[in-house]
Amino acid sequence: MPPPPKPCTLYDGRRYEMCDSVGYQLVGLVAQMRREVDRRMAELDLTDAQWKPLWLLKTGRGDTANELARAMDVDAGAVTRMIDRLESKALLERVRSDADRRVVHLRLTPAGDAVAKKVPFVLAAVNNDFLRGFGEAEWKQLRRLLGRMVDNGIALQRSEEHAA
Repeated sequence: MPPPPKPCTLYDGRRYEMCDSVGYQLVGLVAQMRREVDRRMAELDLTDAQWKPLWLLKTGRGDTANELARAMDVDAGAVTRMIDRLESKALLERVRSDADRRVVHLRLTPAGDAVAKKVPFVLAAVNNDFLRGFGEAEWKQLRRLLGRMVDNGIALQRSEEHAA
């Protein structure tokens, strides 16, 4: 078994400046990207709460309200209201399961499918605009570095779960 990694001491609480925190910068970056995605999705007449479930349905990551709620990490009530709005816009429809009448599947309408097909192009354009000036090697390095931070977070959560 490999030895545990050395603790990181890049930040010092005695001289900590929030604006120098990677977490603070990432939160700010995500907020900026979300605002830009929202602005561009509005051109498709979609809100943040609407394009995500359409994309999840389109990519097969869920086809019930409960599956969408789990995938989007929101409560089922919020998903039900969002489904109502998408259904009123004729972008999706509810279809009762033949196998279990208690289950209601969600299906994109042709109009919903057409809109959902545009979503990845909006997301790619926003990402590309925020990565302007980056080369492919830098982009790959950034993804690797962020992946390492995510892995560290997962390891922290696992160690805390085992300690509890």
